[in-house]
Amino acid sequence: MSTLTLAALALTVAVAAFVQGSSGLGFALIVAPVAGILDPGLLPGFVLAAMIPLNLYVAWRERASLDLRGAGWITAARLAATPGGLALLWLIPDRSLGLFVGIATVLAAVVSLVSPAFAPGRAAYLGAGAVTGLTETATGVGGPPLALVYQHRPPAELRSTVAVCFLVGEIASLALLFATGKGHPEDLGRAAALLPAIAAGAWASRLVRHRMNASRTRVFVLAFALLSGLVLMLGT
Repeated sequence: MSTLTLAALALTVAVAAFVQGSSGLGFALIVAPVAGILDPGLLPGFVLAAMIPLNLYVAWRERASLDLRGAGWITAARLAATPGGLALLWLIPDRSLGLFVGIATVLAAVVSLVSPAFAPGRAAYLGAGAVTGLTETATGVGGPPLALVYQHRPPAELRSTVAVCFLVGEIASLALLFATGKGHPEDLGRAAALLPAIAAGAWASRLVRHRMNASRTRVFVLAFALLSGLVLMLGT
């Protein structure tokens, strides 16, 4: 990886960590399309590995607002769907992974932007967990289904619950990727090298999270994801 590519990735990761630390979503939606443009080999392992320290921090910071019941149902469905996500990864040729991520990102952003308000129940939790298990294992992007479920809940509840669900799922997905030969040690090394950028974004989010307008941040993240996904699709 060139110095310029690493610098671009570090800047992207720092911005994404700030956005997710402030709003509760957006890291993978921002990082995955950019990573796919810079180096498709970064998907999905690097994105999954880079999210672990961020979500560990956010889950601890916002632990008082955790929706334990929702997190339990989502995590159960997320873990059950993880092998399906691995199957998608085996079926999609490496040269087409960027296009798949672009399409998945655009669709997720559009659905998230136009979906009406609703009160989530067990079916919504299970559905969001299952879709997240498929898409996050295959591409590293799994936030939009969880954002849909919690988009009208208090920001602290969204941040804490999504972070816990992501954290468990990312560890499970990485373990399965490595167990089946789809994981690469370089992904862990690159994520470790960018820990300062992740920490900087997370620290900055701590200063503004109580003043953030969650709805406006959400629209910004999804609009950025839409643009990045389109660029990734057109560049594949």
